[in-house]
Amino acid sequence: MKKNISALEDVKKRITELKGSSVKMEINRGRNKIIKFDGVIVNVYPSVFMVEALAQKNFSSKTFSYFDVLCGDVKITLV
Repeated sequence: MKKNISALEDVKKRITELKGSSVKMEINRGRNKIIKFDGVIVNVYPSVFMVEALAQKNFSSKTFSYFDVLCGDVKITLV
């Protein structure tokens, strides 16, 4: 159990370091529904982080949990 907690802390630390940076997001919503967009990590909170899209007009901001990144549903790549 301790190993999973340290992995989650590593994800939080890495995302905190990326705050304000442009990133490519790939979100797996299940049943082969994958959403890709470029954005900026705007805010980092204790259990979630917010990403604001750069090019999409009707997409203001999305909130993701660190566990989504840990389990692979959300992939973040630095641009």
